[in-house]
Amino acid sequence: MPELVRTHRDGDVLIVEIDNPPVNALSPGVPEGLSAALDEAAADAQIRAVVVRGAGRTFVAGADISTLEDAAWGDPASAPDWSALLRRIEDCPTPVVMAIHGTALGGGLELAMAGHYRVADAAAQVGQPEVNLGIIPGAEGTQRLPRLAGVATALDMCVAGRPVSAADALAAGIVDEIAAGELTAAAVAFARRAIAARVTHPKTRERSDRLGTPEINQPLFAAARQQAAKMRRHQLAPLKAVDAVEAATTLPFEAGCRRERELFSACVQGEQAKALIHVFFAERTASKLTDDTSRITPTEVRTVAIVGAGTMGSGIAMACANAGLDVLLTDATAEALAAGDDSIRKNYDITIARGRQTPASVAERRARIHLTPMAAFVGRAGEADLVIEAVFEDLGLKQRVFRELDAIAKPGCILATNTSTLDIDAIAAATSRPSSVVGLHFFSPAAVMRLLEIVRGTGTGLDVLVSALAFAKRIRKLGVVVGNGPGFVGNRLMFPYMYETQFLVEEGATPVQVDRVLTDFGLAMGMFAVDDMAGLDVGARVKQALGHFADPGERRPLVHERLVAMGRLGQKRGAGWYRYDEPRTPTPDPEVETLIRSLADDAGIERRAIADDEILDRAILALVNEGAKALEAGVAARASDIDVIYVNGYGFPGWRGGPMFYADRRGLGEVLDRIRAFHRQHGERWRPAPLLVDLVSRGATFRDADRARRQ
Repeated sequence: MPELVRTHRDGDVLIVEIDNPPVNALSPGVPEGLSAALDEAAADAQIRAVVVRGAGRTFVAGADISTLEDAAWGDPASAPDWSALLRRIEDCPTPVVMAIHGTALGGGLELAMAGHYRVADAAAQVGQPEVNLGIIPGAEGTQRLPRLAGVATALDMCVAGRPVSAADALAAGIVDEIAAGELTAAAVAFARRAIAARVTHPKTRERSDRLGTPEINQPLFAAARQQAAKMRRHQLAPLKAVDAVEAATTLPFEAGCRRERELFSACVQGEQAKALIHVFFAERTASKLTDDTSRITPTEVRTVAIVGAGTMGSGIAMACANAGLDVLLTDATAEALAAGDDSIRKNYDITIARGRQTPASVAERRARIHLTPMAAFVGRAGEADLVIEAVFEDLGLKQRVFRELDAIAKPGCILATNTSTLDIDAIAAATSRPSSVVGLHFFSPAAVMRLLEIVRGTGTGLDVLVSALAFAKRIRKLGVVVGNGPGFVGNRLMFPYMYETQFLVEEGATPVQVDRVLTDFGLAMGMFAVDDMAGLDVGARVKQALGHFADPGERRPLVHERLVAMGRLGQKRGAGWYRYDEPRTPTPDPEVETLIRSLADDAGIERRAIADDEILDRAILALVNEGAKALEAGVAARASDIDVIYVNGYGFPGWRGGPMFYADRRGLGEVLDRIRAFHRQHGERWRPAPLLVDLVSRGATFRDADRARRQ
């Protein structure tokens, strides 16, 4: 077993180094190693101070998440209890200085706060992000943080879950010094000054000067609860975090810690923690191929050439430039290229206005994007390691572009298409090197959205897939490999879901009611608001590209096409399913409701009052049933991949774990019964997926099926 904690001496200072790659998580063995190091310090009278640091690129990034998974699905008492170690650090007679670089998050910050002092690298970040996993700090973090940083800062950090910079941590009182030079040397020097200056050293748990008074704190707690309800709608952990911080101000430290542990246990055993921990592991699994890739070295992408400077192409250019890559951006006309440049400028101006970037950093990023007229692009595209086509969603056009790229791209260059729906194999067939062709389906806005569907064609080389995943990581995207098929995974599932919501309004619901049910469930936006935001014409083009409703006997939505014909294309036209008198503010439109009733009457559809639970089931279970079919077809490799795609690309609430996880937790037997009832009532579009039937017959779940595939 590797040694996870090592020690060496710098004169009278014991240097304790945690070496548990990749992020020095507090896995079993690390707490024991730290305790042994304290024993070593206590046994040697020559040791006058201890400095704790992390090896590699970070201090301690947090707890071992697998222990939290065990606690979520098993006994909450199995979650690690580090209280004895933290008290021992705090009670150490020699000063303990925590040397922080990289990140000190969750358990890492809780460990650091037990030290007497903290010295941080200027680039370090600290935080309590546990709410992102549906839990609260469970190692006394909600009790020590307000004692160091004050109640307001502690509440913000525990509710928002965002890390703070070293400079902000210094200002808040979380760290005591920012290292001017090498971190360990600075921490050792700080320790020696502390030895000279003090006989006793501060114990965080004994501090109370920053805990405020009931009169001062009451509005802070009220505001924090409002912040939690707004930022993390429907989520329980942020509110429990407020309760825990409040306990720090009203109870003695020991009692506050017991209260924190009670709240932590309630969270970790809850459905939301199970779902968010599932998403955490699903995201890491999604980037792993089932193939043996051990001998493949990914292509290093330094220069990216992009054909098409429209909304997607310009956004992809920004994503690449933001990651430090050089970009050649072209379009068919000078006007189109200038429009793309204008879009890039406006989007960067927004990031400056919101304080996310400085004018200097934007200038540096824009300088990496080289606007290249088509004539010059033909001569320069051979420099690129990766070419991304982002032209209009038309198969013939994309094939023509790929024939031209095939002639000019250098050997080994990856040829990628940004199509959201079209056949990758048909595009690859236009080239002499189909093994180099891959789909890179970015989500709009491409510079912001984290998800990237990496589409594997029949001929796509394994080395190209490995390189595509590495590229996704380089530009800070979450790459999920999917198979080639109509709509891939995301849009394949989207259309049954979208059609069902349209059928519901034809049968008597309203767009407002449907969208309310979906947002109450936790979706970021309702389906009709999403359609308006994307543009109804976009949905119409995608539907045509996918060839939906090839069977003339299938029911067809009636209203969408009529709205497109009327020019009601959504937000960009001020009217779609809703009216937009102000940008992005939907207002129910009586004209649309009259149109829906008229078309339904003409089609002989009997209208009725539709209950909210029927709306929810017909929308969400349409996703589940189609997801099962995508798994059967091999378009999705794992049910958890579908969850990752829907949480990160389509606004499905992470605290419900994604559509397939939701179905598991609801009970696949109940889900199948409901789908069978809809099949009897609404016909073939609701025929249950054979995989779903099989799982229910075996008493298994999608989660079980994923585990079986891994074995």
